[in-house]
Formats: sequence, structure tokens, C-alpha cells
Amino acid sequence: MSENCDQSCNSCAEDCAERKEQQNDFSEKLHEMSNVKRVIGIVSGKGGVGKSLVTSMLAVTMNRMGYHTAILDADITGPSIPKAFGIREKAVGNELGLLPVKTKTGIDIMSVNLLLENDTDPVVWRGPVIANTVKQFWSDVIWSDVDFMFIDMPPGTGDVPLTVFQSIAVDGIIVVTSPQELVSMIVSKAVKMAEMMNIPIIGLVENMSYFKCPDNGKDYNIFGDSHIEEVAKKHNLKVLAKLPIDPKIAKTCDIGMIELFDGNWFDSVAKILEQMEAKKMIKIAVASENEIVTEHFGHCVNFNIFEAENDQIIKSESIPNPGHKPGFLPNYLNDMGVNVVISGGMGGGAIDIFNEKGIEVIVGATGNAKATAEAYLQGSLKSTGSVCHEHQHHDECEE
Repeated sequence: MSENCDQSCNSCAEDCAERKEQQNDFSEKLHEMSNVKRVIGIVSGKGGVGKSLVTSMLAVTMNRMGYHTAILDADITGPSIPKAFGIREKAVGNELGLLPVKTKTGIDIMSVNLLLENDTDPVVWRGPVIANTVKQFWSDVIWSDVDFMFIDMPPGTGDVPLTVFQSIAVDGIIVVTSPQELVSMIVSKAVKMAEMMNIPIIGLVENMSYFKCPDNGKDYNIFGDSHIEEVAKKHNLKVLAKLPIDPKIAKTCDIGMIELFDGNWFDSVAKILEQMEAKKMIKIAVASENEIVTEHFGHCVNFNIFEAENDQIIKSESIPNPGHKPGFLPNYLNDMGVNVVISGGMGGGAIDIFNEKGIEVIVGATGNAKATAEAYLQGSLKSTGSVCHEHQHHDECEE
């Protein structure tokens, strides 16, 4: 800390120890039984530009391509996703967590309207309550093997978008706008907010861009000339799609049949999302005692989980050892999507189960958990073949 420090960390650029102590981690853990590979936020600077429509159509597009998709409806006070998909049943839960509702084609949906007794009941909640509800949709809902989750964000740059960006591991956002100059100006605010939060911006989608006359085939700019190209150039972004004003699209939403929409507007977006999915992703679990690799796999205090992309760690979290039962931990880590397990020692039974599931096992590791994960990614950490024999006459290390 500088001798001239005035204790005002918010306006200070110094990276001192005292400042680090004041930094808060707002990230929320995904439900232990969930597995979500990619999270895409759909945002807008204001309401009424078709953000929920774009969210729905993107989920349908990727679902048609064979990916398991899901929608987390974070627009708590204006939840329109269930209506677009024709969902009338309510979400249910069990002792493990809340279960999303599946659409006709298998898209997982969670929205506050799936929890209300009547769809028309207003959600008259204050900001913190709404924000906590969104976090619970992430942490308390069991999202099973989701390739792409699309989050329908509330409009603007207020409490809930801020909460989502801080608490959920968003891989990128798509900004939805309409042609009016005023809306384009507000879009700049949403883009700048994402930049401030270090959230990658995939690109822009312009809704209600034009109307194609069925009589003469000409395009008419009902809302005036588009400004999306100017906004995209200003922020060095891609224009992903321009959606027309089409009564057929509106009708499919009104009757709850958005899964039947006909159009190829999002084909280019799908290619970009597929490229994101194709990047080399790996999830490493290090059996640890706090930050140090533990000697006995089954007796570890916690697992340090590291997610890496192209051999670089991009996300980490620590989860407590959930139990000490034979055969449980390999299945538990497999359900989390773990590809590699690192430990000091491990029982032969656990190694066999991991091998059956195609999970690589590295034993004989020591030292800092993150350092061992980085060493593995760099190719310098090799297994010593160390097997735990401390409980060779029992099953205690055979998790």
C-alpha cells in the first residue's frame, strides 16, 4: 500500500495486497449435478426490440443442428419465453434440485412463469430479490448435459444484467437492437457495459430491420435507415443477422410454436457458436487439501476444478469432497464433465472406473494444485503410476 493511499480502492489503479483483499468474488457455482458447456447471454439496451425472440430462435437453431440447448429466462418481470414455446405445465423439483421444463423438441427451459400459480400474476419484486432468483436459476436448477445455454437477459444495464455478468460464467453475449437511431445509441451503452465486465461480444443482431412486401418483393425500412453498421464499426463488432418484420414469426410466438419457424437468418451465428464449441476444452480435477495436492485421492478435503481452453486455464473453482463411498467419486466427477483427474495416490478400483469412463488419471503429483494442472497442460506432468496402498485391505481408497 502506498504511503499516499486514501483507501479509495474503486478509483485506484494500484495492484496492492490490500486491494486484493477487498475484491469480492460474486461467482455462483453451478448445481453439482449440472453440466453446461457454453453460456451465451442475449442482451439489449432497451425493451421491445425482440431480445426474447432472438433468444428463442437461437436455441431452436442450435437444437436443430443436434446440440442440446437450454434457455435461462433472466427477464424476471417480463418472462415471455414459455409462451413462445407453448409451455403451460409448471416446473417441479425434488430433494436434489429444481428441474427445467422440456419443450416439444427437447429444449430445457426455466422461467419464473413456470413457478407462478398464474402466468398473468405480476412479479412485483425489488431488484435484489430478482437478482437472487436469477442466481438460483443457475445454482439450484439441474441442467443436464447442456451444449448451449442461452440467457434471456432483462433490458438495460441495471442490477440483474450486472448480477448475471458477475455471478455466471458467460462465454459471450449477443446484442439485439432495432434500426432507430435512439436504440442504436442505447446499444452502445450495453456494449460498453460488457466491455467493462470483460465479457466477449459475439456480435449484433438487428430485429425489425426491414419489411419485404409480398406483392412486389421489395424491402422497405419501416423504422427508418439502419444504424447497426455504424455501431458495429465503432466497437469493431460483427453484424450477425438482420431479421425482417414478418407476421409469420409473430404468429408462431403467439400460438407457442416458435420451434416451427422457417428461416435461415441465424445460420452464420450457428457457425460462430460451433467454432466456439470446437475449441479445445478440458476440465481438470485436482484432489487437494485446500490448494495443495493431497496424497490420498479418497481422503481429499476438496477438488480444485480447472477449466482450460487451448491449454490455458480460463476458470477455476473449489468444491468440497462430497463423500467417501466406494465407487462414488469417479461417477460424481464424470457427471461434472471432468476429463482429467490429478492426485498424489489413488486406489486401483478408482483408476479402473476412471479408465472405463475415458477419464485420464495422473497420480504421483505433489505441490500446488494449479501448478500441477498447468504442468499437465504444458505436457510436463506425467503419471508415476502411484497407487494408494494405505488401505489395500479395505475399500477406503477405491472411490
